Amino acid sequence: MLYKTSQTVGIVVLILTALPLVVLIEQGSQSLTSSIAAPGVLRALWTTLSSGVLALGLCFALGLPTAYWLRNQHSQGRIKRLFAVLLVTALLMPPLVLGLVLAFIMAPTTFTGSWLNTVNSASNTFPALVLAQVYEALPYFVLTAWSAFAMIPTQWEEEAWALHKTPWQTFRFVLWPASRPGLFTATWMAWARIVGAFGSPVVVAYHPTALPVQIWITIEESGLPQALALALWLVLIGLPIPAWLTWKKGGIL
Repeated sequence: MLYKTSQTVGIVVLILTALPLVVLIEQGSQSLTSSIAAPGVLRALWTTLSSGVLALGLCFALGLPTAYWLRNQHSQGRIKRLFAVLLVTALLMPPLVLGLVLAFIMAPTTFTGSWLNTVNSASNTFPALVLAQVYEALPYFVLTAWSAFAMIPTQWEEEAWALHKTPWQTFRFVLWPASRPGLFTATWMAWARIVGAFGSPVVVAYHPTALPVQIWITIEESGLPQALALALWLVLIGLPIPAWLTWKKGGIL
């Protein structure tokens, strides 16, 4: 009885989950080719890809050492707990709230904002867009990479040390190969979050316009059908690889 009930509920949830994707593909594909020729769309697509690559690189450069450091905090549980709480809080913070905070930091009336504005206008710039994307995606990368490192038995490191391997050699020949699938997942989860970032960029970087903001502009100017085509482009850019990883693993990322 319990199995049949859970099966029925599961099928309903599966249908409800698949419905948005089915509708998006059915409606968006009708004008997928023509939508890319609309004014501002190609520029928005290029802005999303170029800023996304930079933001992903920053997430990897900052997140990988952080995740490795957190893995090795064996005797300092409070630091690990504090970082975990901060990362989860950053991950779950509403993107619009995050954008408002970043806008305040960049405001000319604040210390950081006044310093940034002496160099260039802090908001509505390409660096502001990259910063907003990094803030939205970095917690995803760090938490997933941390989990990948944490799954590696400490015995493997101890055996490498017994062979007089340096910490760098241990990372290069033990931790890196073992954690590579998890790090690959962390990278593409961050990528999906970056290209879909809207809440923060719409506040701090309305210009240059990335694809999510362009979709919002298209809704206001051309209506929902045209915006659905752009939304399908966004999904095609951000989600195929995470979806493929989930399929390959046969379950959750």
